[in-house]
Amino acid sequence: MKPSTLFATASIALLPNLAIAQDSEPQTIPFEGGNFTIVENAEGEKVLAYEGKELARNYVAFHDRTVEVSDTNVAIFAVGDGGNACSPETVLAWKTEAGIQSTTIGAGKCDTPSPAVTAYNIFFIPYPLPGETLPVTTWDPESGLTMHGNLAYAPQPGTDWSDLTPKTYEDGIVAAFKNEAVYNAAQQLLGDDLPGFATSLLINGGTEPLPSGAFYASGCVPHACGVSDGFIAIDAKARKLYLAQQTEAEPKAWPALATWPAEFRDALTKALANE
Repeated sequence: MKPSTLFATASIALLPNLAIAQDSEPQTIPFEGGNFTIVENAEGEKVLAYEGKELARNYVAFHDRTVEVSDTNVAIFAVGDGGNACSPETVLAWKTEAGIQSTTIGAGKCDTPSPAVTAYNIFFIPYPLPGETLPVTTWDPESGLTMHGNLAYAPQPGTDWSDLTPKTYEDGIVAAFKNEAVYNAAQQLLGDDLPGFATSLLINGGTEPLPSGAFYASGCVPHACGVSDGFIAIDAKARKLYLAQQTEAEPKAWPALATWPAEFRDALTKALANE
């Protein structure tokens, strides 16, 4: 299965920093008259240090870039567990008269937003799922990490059922919620459950056509496939959605499963059997 496509922000183009495999060769990064080093220890962890002072450690650690923020040079590192389901934490390091300073953004959390750098701040802009609103934070050397505002998911205005084609969503059915008609229909069916349902589709393998011209897709929650897998069928001609999520008993469905046409019930049975 391919992971679904994540969403770019409007004003600052960002991509999620995915933790990747890394070789064991030591790394040296010159900075402000000294050196950062990334060295693998006996446990296989990569240890990030500056002139012998440890700043962070984990199974993946790499230098993203060095930037200037408010006239201060700041080295940006990504440090994480590895794998492709959670982005790494961001370690910022800068030098003052007291020596090297560092802070970790997103410690212990999954999907830490990637840093977006401006002349005076580093912004951490999240990727809200459909129905979700998430905080935007900003960092500078003087104030540290502070709250900046909130970012809410929104569909593309003016998009409708006629814009939907199965091919569009082969790399990620969650992107279907960017269609305003789909998003509004999903909100009516799910209400506050929309973000959780969208999470159940994040890992998915593309769309499947149905004889009527409708199409469907199924997926699962990262690191939890087979637990609460999701299903979505889109009938653009009838302007309807059929949504379901796996439970220990009969799948939870919106609208009620008994009201589904046979074509969509059969697709749901097939999809869950293949998960």
